Amino acid sequence: MTELPIFDDGDVTRILCIVAHPDDMEYGASAAVAKWTDQGKEVSYLLLTRGEAGIRDMSPDRVAPLRESEQREACTIVGVDDLEILDFPDGLLEPSLDLRHAIAKKIRRFEPDAVMVTSWELRMPWGLNHVDHRAAGIATVDAIRDADNPWVFTDLKDEGLEAWKAGKLLVNGADATHAVVVDDDHVDRAVRSLEAHTVYLEALSDHPAPHEMIPGITSEAGARAGVKYALPVQVFDM
Repeated sequence: MTELPIFDDGDVTRILCIVAHPDDMEYGASAAVAKWTDQGKEVSYLLLTRGEAGIRDMSPDRVAPLRESEQREACTIVGVDDLEILDFPDGLLEPSLDLRHAIAKKIRRFEPDAVMVTSWELRMPWGLNHVDHRAAGIATVDAIRDADNPWVFTDLKDEGLEAWKAGKLLVNGADATHAVVVDDDHVDRAVRSLEAHTVYLEALSDHPAPHEMIPGITSEAGARAGVKYALPVQVFDM
């Protein structure tokens, strides 16, 4: 089995997590977030859509506030106070200039050392990736560079937002290069953060139980890293 080196997050103090939907951070990544907030690191979530098209038998105007409420509860469980939800259309997300601008604006405002996203690859271990996840990942990669370029989105400078370089990109759900070590409590809180999406999970009859899924993800990566639990991530220097 491939060995995963431990990701050294000692110099990382501010992490911006960018995902397409409510619940996207809860598939393992929130275990790392629980660790980071316990350590006093500042973690912010940026959701690009409200997830309003995510439940087939409920109208979007009912789903959106429900999913926002569930996401806020999930954030509370892992110690995240800074949650921003944008209003791009669920299911129709595109890596457009408008989306890149919104992400770059958040990066310049929050000034993260590292950005975390979900994988933008089409093929995933469990099947084919959602179009919104792919668009969110690609737009985020581009927006990290946009945020660091003073000659791109110059209107942000007029708002007092200077160019900012986020030095690391962490990709959850990709072919891992590193492992973020977590402990039993972090995994337990990650399980509870996924369970907080009650209405959403109830609409998915074949969804694996969170108390089986999250320990499975983190114990497999832990074995590859020589520890009990870890979150597998792909790390890029930006």
